[in-house]
Amino acid sequence: FDLQQCCVITSVLACSKQKNKVLHRISPAAGIMSNSHLFLKSAFPRAPLANGVGRYVCQLQRITLKYCKNHGSSKGMREFLENDLVDFSRANPGVVVYVKPRRHRTAVMSAEYLDGDRQWVNCGNSTRDEIRKWVEVLRTQATGPAGGARLRKLWHTDVPSVQGPWTPFTHQHPSTNVAQFPSEELGRVQGQPQTATEVLLEMFKAQQLEGGNKSGKTEGSS
Repeated sequence: FDLQQCCVITSVLACSKQKNKVLHRISPAAGIMSNSHLFLKSAFPRAPLANGVGRYVCQLQRITLKYCKNHGSSKGMREFLENDLVDFSRANPGVVVYVKPRRHRTAVMSAEYLDGDRQWVNCGNSTRDEIRKWVEVLRTQATGPAGGARLRKLWHTDVPSVQGPWTPFTHQHPSTNVAQFPSEELGRVQGQPQTATEVLLEMFKAQQLEGGNKSGKTEGSS
């Protein structure tokens, strides 16, 4: 081999080795990312114990706000405690609020629900508005089988329909199956009140029928 061919072969080998290294680095992470959803349970969205059918009961029962009095990452939590905590407690008397200061620890929210579930939210370096939104999320969400699970569908019913989903032809007369479209009779607007012209035409036709019946009776009597 001459010098030029040797340089080409060495460059190809170097590129293949570098490519194998990159693939070796990426493949484990790619496998984890692609297979992570396989370990999630699948469920349908549903309210615990049919909550909301009668009187709504807030599922959040206790929330604990942990923060540091001096650390900079807890600035947003301290602002929330100073400005918004009292209003939140007044608006939600059924939720018990605990404030727990901790030295040199990041800000954390811990929420406990009626079914015994507990969720944590890391509030380090979060602003006051972000913390207020997270508190609202913890207050309004409901835990249960669908919490932290992969949703199969965005709706669920305990009693599925026997006749299937509704369509515009569900309650129509069977004659529409063999009708020729476009049809003037089927194309009329349904449920529209009669106009004055249509009312007068019906009265005129009724008078004609009455006149025809009277003339027939007189001819028969004569």
